[in-house]
Amino acid sequence: MSATPSFAGWRAAVLHRPDDGVERLVRQLALLGIEADVRWTPLRRHAAFDLVLVDADQGWDGLLPWQPGEAPAPVVALLGSEAPGRIAWAIDQGAGAFIAKPVVASAVYPALVLAASIHAERQAARRRAAILEERLRLRPVVHGAVKAIMAAQGLDEDAAYRCLRRTAMRRRMTLEHVAAGIVAGQLPLPEAG
Repeated sequence: MSATPSFAGWRAAVLHRPDDGVERLVRQLALLGIEADVRWTPLRRHAAFDLVLVDADQGWDGLLPWQPGEAPAPVVALLGSEAPGRIAWAIDQGAGAFIAKPVVASAVYPALVLAASIHAERQAARRRAAILEERLRLRPVVHGAVKAIMAAQGLDEDAAYRCLRRTAMRRRMTLEHVAAGIVAGQLPLPEAG
């Protein structure tokens, strides 16, 4: 994330018991254009929030509906303790930033920016990993297409691979998708050349 985000129009779940610090936090969120929903009940799996702020001192497993590493929105932990177990719990819940309690207004915006940035990076890493996993899963299919081109055109493995790669570029498709089409018989074998 290269620029600091605008939080105007965002909805935040604040999972914390009401107190003076939460009131200060909600006021600061409102100044940033964020509508806050304060609650101390477990968040539903499909709740539509752009941001989650959670009391890491009192939070429990099941308060947030996702598995570790799968937070669907940026998470900020509200923490007054230095207990390693509480910090670890917050990290497991996907916290990308912490706000120390009692909440100080000047700590809110930097924590939100950091959490949003960390969340965006995690999402991008998940997308890259999914693409790489698909490519790895399809390697045998690529090998099968190369073998089919070798047999049909009388080419060696390197030339058959180059032929497959040229076809993928011409069709503006991934190498793996062209190979899958060839192996499935949905695409014709490419011509050598």
